[in-house]
Amino acid sequence: MSTSSKDEATATRTNSNPGNFIRDRIAADQASGRFQGRVATRFPPEPNGYLHIGHAKAICIDFGLAREFGGTCNLRFDDTNPTTEDVEYVEAIKEDIRWLGFEWSNLHYASDYFEELYELAVKLIQKDKAYVDSLSEEQIREYRGDFYKKGRPSPYRDRPIAESLDLFERMRRGEFPEGAHVLRAKIDLETQNMNLRDPVLYRIRYTPHHRTGKAWCIYPMYDYAHPLSDALEKITHSLCTLEFESHRPLYDWCIREAEVFPSQQTEFARLNLTYTVMSKRKLAELVEKKVVSGWDDPRMPTLAGLRRRGYTPDAIRAFCERIGVAKTDSVVDVGLLEHCLREDLNQRCPRVMAVLKPLKVVIENFPEGEVRELSAPLHPEDPALGSRSMPFSRVLYVERDDFREDPPKD
Repeated sequence: MSTSSKDEATATRTNSNPGNFIRDRIAADQASGRFQGRVATRFPPEPNGYLHIGHAKAICIDFGLAREFGGTCNLRFDDTNPTTEDVEYVEAIKEDIRWLGFEWSNLHYASDYFEELYELAVKLIQKDKAYVDSLSEEQIREYRGDFYKKGRPSPYRDRPIAESLDLFERMRRGEFPEGAHVLRAKIDLETQNMNLRDPVLYRIRYTPHHRTGKAWCIYPMYDYAHPLSDALEKITHSLCTLEFESHRPLYDWCIREAEVFPSQQTEFARLNLTYTVMSKRKLAELVEKKVVSGWDDPRMPTLAGLRRRGYTPDAIRAFCERIGVAKTDSVVDVGLLEHCLREDLNQRCPRVMAVLKPLKVVIENFPEGEVRELSAPLHPEDPALGSRSMPFSRVLYVERDDFREDPPKD
């Protein structure tokens, strides 16, 4: 869609659902001159499956608010895990976003920034904020402790900076097998927030990447690549679902220690629908086990499936606007989504008539051979849709269930 004019944006703001704290926050940031009044958002899906109705809410928030405030919204594929990602999903995601009625300002991939992310990791090592750890995955989990037990420092935590720099460079060159080393942040092993207990920033993977091929054998973890990709794109408002709230301190740490653009993360409640599976992993399992015919099976809650079922993008956008943007999780009745579709179809669909169980009726006092053309409106409330012609003659067919030889009184 094209960018709305200032008048249209003002009208949208006036008529929009007031229950949107992110809209209020962005308006306050613009009023205060934060980020020089600029608004830049991004929609960052991982290309490891098709988008579902839950993603539609995030799409409408990211793209909708950027357009409303005259800003930009990038589409960025967070393609940091080559073992699960595929070009098929990249193209499907693009199609779904356009079908919903949005267009991105810029198209990016996290893999575009692999070199920059690597250099920033080197910078963290040089600042003694990261180190190469040679513990196994199981040992790292044990040393980190849990909610009830504080973490313990890895025996490699105080590895000399020069040694970590050398090992990290050799990891990139492919000198070690998978699992031999990882790069970890050096933060706080005693905090209750498990995300800050020296999280892994890089791991070794020898799986070819769908874009970079075999150029890289070390890949950044999502919690490292995500904030720094935001910063490299100078995103002002990084909007995430509520499960990333506990990750925000790590998001801020990465930006602060890497000394990059201060992108701001804000979390909102994800969309949960009654009777609806909203886990991409479980939906992928249905596809892999051939329980459904594919990601676009009409029984699936994916946007491709909803499209095949007959949902309109207008109905889905109206649904996302109606449920609002909250700070706490809740469950929305799927009936509201169906209601929004009925409302949309009611406004746009012409009416036709069908007789499913025909019963032949002969009107004996109607002239044989005569046919009268009657006019019926295509929409009871919208004359602009026009009318259709209905022939009326001696022989008619009515719905069997509507016929009574002895009709009820009145």
